[in-house]
Amino acid sequence: MHRKTLIIAEAGVNHNGDRARALALVEAAAKAGADVVKFQSFRADNLATAGAAKASYQQATTGNAQSQLDMLRALELSTDDEVQIAAACAASNITYMSTPFDADSATHLVRRVGVSTLKVGSGDLTNAPLLLHLARFRLPIILSTGMGTLAEVEQALGVIAFGYLGDAAARPSPADFAKLLLDRATWTELRVKVALLHCTTEYPADPRSINLRAMATLRDAFGLPVGFSDHSRGIHIAAAAVALGAAVIEKHLTLDRDLPGPDHRASIEPDEMTAMIAAIRDVEAALGDGRKVPAPEEIPNRAVARRSLVALRALRAGERFTEDNLGVKRPGNGVPPIDYWNYLGKTAQRDYAANEAIEP
Repeated sequence: MHRKTLIIAEAGVNHNGDRARALALVEAAAKAGADVVKFQSFRADNLATAGAAKASYQQATTGNAQSQLDMLRALELSTDDEVQIAAACAASNITYMSTPFDADSATHLVRRVGVSTLKVGSGDLTNAPLLLHLARFRLPIILSTGMGTLAEVEQALGVIAFGYLGDAAARPSPADFAKLLLDRATWTELRVKVALLHCTTEYPADPRSINLRAMATLRDAFGLPVGFSDHSRGIHIAAAAVALGAAVIEKHLTLDRDLPGPDHRASIEPDEMTAMIAAIRDVEAALGDGRKVPAPEEIPNRAVARRSLVALRALRAGERFTEDNLGVKRPGNGVPPIDYWNYLGKTAQRDYAANEAIEP
């Protein structure tokens, strides 16, 4: 049976720095049926320099007058905000999660907020110092792989493995990371704690850029659970990812796609989140266990839809069955059609009316 997909409603920075809006996003995600609502934890000055350019999609949604650094400053949540949001999640029976973009934010999330899983954004796939810091908490990690290559994912897993299993006091090297990946025990640990999300880092992502089959590539290469962080428009590609075996779906949620801010246009609104989750749960139910046997609901329909051997015209006892007088018609509760050739040439044991079912 297909395992239930973990559905993450990515609130991200769609609160626009407003705690009340963040709390409304928690409520919307819980009402839609998401398992997790995820935010982003960062201090803008630790994340970007004054000269860092905006991505083209950020320029399109927020203009060029404001720098990336200033944009990020406006989107920060305070540590007190995060504690309150986590409490609201607990009250709404939805898991709180946040992506830390720096070591201090990660430490705050673990030590003060008490998150149980750490999410790494695609932009930090190659941020080895941050990956090592996160892994040393020894919590499960969900790692997005947008913009990455298979080799970069492998390197990131080596860093995470060292954080889980290596000497906490050691100063590691790339050779140390690679060496750990040669140990079977390492992969046992990674398979329990790490999930990889395929992702196309573009907002919104064109379907032709998404390449869902890369999920299978990640699964085959590393043997870890895989999922999909969806930046496409609509909900259908997320449902397709579940049909292809996604164990996790992450999708941006906004209260209103017309709000100002970098990610709203590539997000779905609450009613769409509800519809997406319903579609995913239907896909999960439809996947079944893979055995080709009749569903219980089908059994009564066999007699209605299948056929049995019948006399095509009135027959006398002792008359031989021929291709002219023996046929197959509904209902299917008599001699099955596979026995047709066995009856040809045999004699009728009694009289039959036209269209009467042949007795065994």
